[in-house]
Amino acid sequence: MRKRLLLLALVAIGLAPGTWLRSAALAPDTRPILHIERLEVAFDRTGEVRIEGIWQLTSPNTHFGGYSGLVALADDELLAVSDRGRWLHFAVPGRAGAPHFGVIGGEVQSDKRLVDAEAATHDPATGRIWMAFEGANSIDRYDRALAEPEEVRPAGMRGWPSNRGPEAMTRLADGRFIVLGEGSPDWGGEGYPGLLFDGDPVEGADALRFAFLPPEGYRATDLATLPDGRVLVLMRRIVNVLPPRFSAKLAVADPAEIRAGEVWHGRTIAHFGTDLPNDNMEGLAIVPGPDG
Repeated sequence: MRKRLLLLALVAIGLAPGTWLRSAALAPDTRPILHIERLEVAFDRTGEVRIEGIWQLTSPNTHFGGYSGLVALADDELLAVSDRGRWLHFAVPGRAGAPHFGVIGGEVQSDKRLVDAEAATHDPATGRIWMAFEGANSIDRYDRALAEPEEVRPAGMRGWPSNRGPEAMTRLADGRFIVLGEGSPDWGGEGYPGLLFDGDPVEGADALRFAFLPPEGYRATDLATLPDGRVLVLMRRIVNVLPPRFSAKLAVADPAEIRAGEVWHGRTIAHFGTDLPNDNMEGLAIVPGPDG
């Protein structure tokens, strides 16, 4: 009995809250280190898309990882934003340039709902950057330095589930914005909810409601505007949970075909299956080529 009580006491001590058995927390790693490794693949084309290269990014930096939005700031510069409220500014693979890591808004937030950046877009003329936050169903606008945020919580997003909120966003050349949600539309129709803002959402622009219908099993994870005014849509499907495996498709869609209360469709042009180096693809950026 005495041994049994001793064992119970040890178990109770092991389960009791406290910090006396914890090791010291590691100091944040803020070194500007980014490793970019080119991966080899057996083919160079999928559908209508030519694969120029596939690279794997790794870093010991504390801020690295979880990227869910991607923006092409210039021909050779990319900005990635994460669902942990971090950002990474780095050069396109093959170009020179030191990486820069940081925190969105400049201050670390413990509440993930306030930092879950799922999409980003920008205006090349002003340098302004907009981010969509899934947990808060909000859109924030930042200056070039990713500081001085201005926030709006559009009425059209208020019914979107907090963990299935705005997932994809792009700014069109005429200043309108398209935002797609990850949750089912509240009006009971098919597809996933979408909003077409007639201007800057932060400035109070009105939004037209529609739905986006991807291929079965897929959800839109990002948008990017093509030079001809059409939009590329990145879509992802979870193939396996453990180990995690994903399938992605790329579609092209025309914003001119968006109608209030109707379903917007895209045409699939590429499939990135498990035969390619696999990851949870959530970011899409476009850099026009020299021929447009």
